[in-house]
Amino acid sequence: MTITQHSKQQRRQWLRRGAAAVALAAVLGGIAAPAALAAPAARAAASDASAASAASAARGALVSVVPLDTLDRDQVVAELGTLGIDPATVRYGVRAYRLTYATVDPQGRPTTATGLLVLPRGGPHRLDLVSDTHGTVATRDDAPSGGAGSNRLTPYLHASAGRAVAAPDYLGLGGGPGSHPYMDTRSSVTASVDMLKAARTAADRLGRPVSRDVYATGFSQGGQVAMALGRELSRGRDGLRLRALAPMAGPHDLIGTEFPGLTDGRVDPRVGVFYLSYFLTAQNRLHPLYEDPAEVFRAPYAQAVEGLFDGSHQPQDIVAALPATPQELLTPQWAENIRSPRGALLEAIRANDGVCDWKPAAPVRLYAGGADTDVPAANSRACAADLAAHGVRAKVVDQGPDADHTATAVRSAPQVVRWFDSIRPTRTG
Repeated sequence: MTITQHSKQQRRQWLRRGAAAVALAAVLGGIAAPAALAAPAARAAASDASAASAASAARGALVSVVPLDTLDRDQVVAELGTLGIDPATVRYGVRAYRLTYATVDPQGRPTTATGLLVLPRGGPHRLDLVSDTHGTVATRDDAPSGGAGSNRLTPYLHASAGRAVAAPDYLGLGGGPGSHPYMDTRSSVTASVDMLKAARTAADRLGRPVSRDVYATGFSQGGQVAMALGRELSRGRDGLRLRALAPMAGPHDLIGTEFPGLTDGRVDPRVGVFYLSYFLTAQNRLHPLYEDPAEVFRAPYAQAVEGLFDGSHQPQDIVAALPATPQELLTPQWAENIRSPRGALLEAIRANDGVCDWKPAAPVRLYAGGADTDVPAANSRACAADLAAHGVRAKVVDQGPDADHTATAVRSAPQVVRWFDSIRPTRTG
């Protein structure tokens, strides 16, 4: 899951309703929404026009740049403080922009996506580049370049330390057309690589040229994407160099940890309902799992579940419309299929698993929390074991037995910045 824009009072209400685990990072109000963001209907029309103009464009070609926020150093510190993020690494203010760029959909067809580019207001003239991939969001405007909110906080944290930051919205979120192919690792990676290319073009035009060194990080779903992105960058096909890799609380082990956790109690039941509903409806568009939702979901949820993930519903409304446990959500046949995946479901899981089964040349650190019931820490330990099988020693930074999903992000993000600082080359003027 991810950090979405809601008040502390709302969080307390969600805790009372038992939905806190789904809204785990829904703890803060964010930065005031910028006037530069268009209304949803206008954005949809703009996205259609952008898709048409990008149909023949090369992947990663920059379509447009829209200024969003400008914050000085004190404002960055204040924004980070709303979530309790350590501001010790904040050196500069930041400027943020929404990029629209050419990419491809899961079938390889031309489309567009959007993302957030954040540049420091100071620091070296030539910047290194951070890829910061976000966690699960079901609402378009909760993506980094969508509405102002806490999905911008870690990009601001990294940029304020003196690096450019590319934070993709992924397909179908922010201003991108179509539906979001949730947990489709392949298209998340293509969108992230193409965002890096577009970010380098935009930064150059904005007078802040960016090096080819990429420091990859991400939280939750974005942690899994970061691992897969690192593997893609390591192949050297895109003119980019993986410098370091720091996934936070990523679901790296779907078949061995995350799916078993849905039925053995390691994953909070409401989290399981949210994730399963999102995963199954999105994956059905890519790996046909069912012809009729009633094959998978019990009444009355079968009639509503697909529409809940159309990008317009707020997470609290999705939670309210779904049951409290996977057993109440799923038909008996599909409850058993989740316990012991087989057939098309097993194929869909395997297509998005194994992101740690490779040999990085760049250093890797993994971050996890002992009280995380969204993405149990065993995911990170399994990832470290996969890397070790390839001769790579990756440290698992344990944020403690009290660190739930949100706390893992809050504690880990500043540590990632400091680690990136410790290994970056010295750049001047």
